[in-house]
Amino acid sequence: MNTLDPSHPLSAARTASSRLVRAYQGVRQEVTPVWFMRQAGRSLPEYRELRVGTRMLDACLDPALASEITLQPVRRHGVDAGIFFSDIVIPLRLAGVDVDIVPGKGPVLGSPVRTADDVSRLTELDPASLTDETFAPIIEAVRLTTAELGDTPLIGFAGAPFTLAAYLVEGGPSKDHIRARTMMHADPIAWARLMDWTADVTGAFLRTQVVAGASAAQLFDSWAGSLSLHDYATHVAPASTRALSHVRDLTYVVTHAPDAAADADARADEPQTETRNVPIVHFGVGTGELLKAMHEVGADVVGVDYRIPLDEASRRLGHVVPIQGNVDPAMLAAPWKVLQAHVLDVLERGADAPAHVLNLGHGVPPETDPDVLTRLVGFVHGL
Repeated sequence: MNTLDPSHPLSAARTASSRLVRAYQGVRQEVTPVWFMRQAGRSLPEYRELRVGTRMLDACLDPALASEITLQPVRRHGVDAGIFFSDIVIPLRLAGVDVDIVPGKGPVLGSPVRTADDVSRLTELDPASLTDETFAPIIEAVRLTTAELGDTPLIGFAGAPFTLAAYLVEGGPSKDHIRARTMMHADPIAWARLMDWTADVTGAFLRTQVVAGASAAQLFDSWAGSLSLHDYATHVAPASTRALSHVRDLTYVVTHAPDAAADADARADEPQTETRNVPIVHFGVGTGELLKAMHEVGADVVGVDYRIPLDEASRRLGHVVPIQGNVDPAMLAAPWKVLQAHVLDVLERGADAPAHVLNLGHGVPPETDPDVLTRLVGFVHGL
């Protein structure tokens, strides 16, 4: 186990008792915490103004810019967490991969990875070369952000190994990820090497954010929903476990007031300490059939998309796993009474789990009225 620095927001007790962190640790909160995936982005006019003339990956690697974008929705909406503004391909770029974000299309690779020789060339880029010096822009952005957030936690995030591998093999976005799924079966040895590499690269990226000051970590598997449960468990889950192992050992110590009644052997005048792990969330799109397997890779919390009710998701997880989700993003453009009824239904179903963090079942659509998000946060906090 590796204990976080005493100045870390969790260790310094700035965020350890926050609604979000405690809910992630399975402690139901009187007020349901809420944040939104893609809350920092195109739905905010201040974001669009700030991004003028700056390419996506350049913005992610500009510490002051990335920090400001992360903070914008926290200031505007009053959400219970910031989500670090970055992109899942940033660690690929920092590792030396030729990748860029093409407006209107998404990540595009200069050279797709489709053969065993391609995998060999890629893996010559050693993940161990991703040092603090390489990640300096990320570390500085997290430092700037957590200094402004105070007792509001920052969530670090990274793409899951399968999603990164799918981009690498396809060369860009894909509807069915057929080339990636073909490599998985046609050359399982090359596939396993590719997955181990993406796991270490993205795991190092996630760990860097947490060590620098993030109070939780989310692994985002955009494309896992294209897989069968068997393929996920056999060819993907081991790499996701490997990615999360980069964060799984990070701990912090919480000090409680003396409580002699709780421990007859303890001195009544001595504070009690407890070691806790940094909470980890695992979210995937279209992954209703994979929820239990996604939890078992080493996550504390499972994010649920909008396709499956939260009470059913909790049942599939054995009613023992904190859950996050799952307001349908399409509802954000519906009349307020319709959205309100939907949110109340999500909250009621979320009560089936030990704890619940309200979120969307995917990201905020770019055309969303930001005032609706602000109103939604106030509504949930007011219940």
